Amino acid sequence: MKLLKDILYKVKIHTLYGSTDKLINKVVFDSRKVEQNSLFVAQKGMLFNGHHFIEKAIELGATVIVCEELPKNLVQNITYVEVKDSNNTLAIIASNFYNNPSSKLQLIGITGTNGKTTIATLLYDLFQKAGYKSGLLSTVKILVDTKQYEATHTTPNSISVNKYLNEMVELGVDYCFMEVSSHGIYQKRTEGLQFSGGVFTNLTHDHLDYHKTFKEYRDVKKSFFDLLPKSAFALVNIDDKNGEVMLQNTKAKKCSYALKTMANYKAKILENQFSGLLLNINGNEVWTKLIGSFNAYNLIAVFGVASQLGLEGTESLTLISELESVSGRFEYTISKGGVTAIIDYAHTPDALKNVLETINDIRTGNEQVITVVGCGGDRDKTKRPVMGHIASQLSTQVIFTSDNPRSENPQTIIEEIEAGVESQNFNKSVSILDREQAIKTATKFAKKGDIILIAGKGHETYQEVNGNRSHFDDYEKITQFLKAIES
Repeated sequence: MKLLKDILYKVKIHTLYGSTDKLINKVVFDSRKVEQNSLFVAQKGMLFNGHHFIEKAIELGATVIVCEELPKNLVQNITYVEVKDSNNTLAIIASNFYNNPSSKLQLIGITGTNGKTTIATLLYDLFQKAGYKSGLLSTVKILVDTKQYEATHTTPNSISVNKYLNEMVELGVDYCFMEVSSHGIYQKRTEGLQFSGGVFTNLTHDHLDYHKTFKEYRDVKKSFFDLLPKSAFALVNIDDKNGEVMLQNTKAKKCSYALKTMANYKAKILENQFSGLLLNINGNEVWTKLIGSFNAYNLIAVFGVASQLGLEGTESLTLISELESVSGRFEYTISKGGVTAIIDYAHTPDALKNVLETINDIRTGNEQVITVVGCGGDRDKTKRPVMGHIASQLSTQVIFTSDNPRSENPQTIIEEIEAGVESQNFNKSVSILDREQAIKTATKFAKKGDIILIAGKGHETYQEVNGNRSHFDDYEKITQFLKAIES
């Protein structure tokens, strides 16, 4: 339990009614999770307004209400804290409640459209191998040293972030690597956290259903770097024109990585095969098990972060050579019949283009590239025809199918993807609504030596249709169908 006056440290209070000498045993923003002596933060979300649940929270035992609008009738013995921004306030309160854990370890935030999960996970793996207790907050999973939790968002809510960080501190974790999404930044989930470093990967077409314009999307990412302290470092991909933008107003130490231009951390691809990459990193050759130019960027970012955190260069390169591919990121298997199947999370035009270009760079030219791809429902619609164009242009055969339709009509989504297919590519594209049948059909099209890419869902083990989630694992399906054909 913690005193309210300590929890409210650094909170900009507009109006205060009631005592701050109260013991609080829980901070919540979901009224259903309220217990006796809870502090309830009423937030205005896209779907729900927490202010409508203040009365319910009090009934369940909340003794403190933090809100942007005071209720008309104030309940006796309840403390009301009126603030301008509940999201920002929740982040500060959560940090205070858990004893500001981010200041007690080295927290590194990774943001950008693509590469966040891979870089964060590889950094976690590298520092664990180097003998440091590490933590990971990612889309795929949450790790507190070796203890694993299920991830529900790219950037967890403020309470969860601080709870996990506090657990890390109690276990003696030295470093935590955290994916920082544009949604998380915009919703102030990272406020109140003390970052020791930030990484910018790239910025491409994504989330315009939420941010409306590319400039807004870019500026939200930039705000993360604007708030980094002088003691932190800001490491950006300088090959992306937005890298310089991220550095414009940051107080942090500025450094860069690149494949194509001069940078503090520079890599060159010497060999690119399905068995791995041979890279020259800052003048040193290293063989890695990861594949593709996009992973060359990820690995040079990992090297840059390790260097900024004080790891010796030779040790970093040795550990990089031992790193394995991240689940659902260019994860591949080769069947007994010689068909290569690749599972990748590529769900943006740029990510899909990178994966397909990597495949086409590696293959000899005689193999077919059969792509199975869709687009998620209730998300940015403008990228759908672009995905259709890229998939049909860079594949020998493409099968458009359902991803996670959510509340949208899956047939409508596919038609919007098909709109991007140019006339010369009509004959190599087909649409199969059912994802399982689409994957099965891809295996029937494939012959020895061919490559099947199943894009969009990667590590996800579910499919969401009309709000219902059911188990669905691309890797399981493709493995099952390839075995069935060969038996």
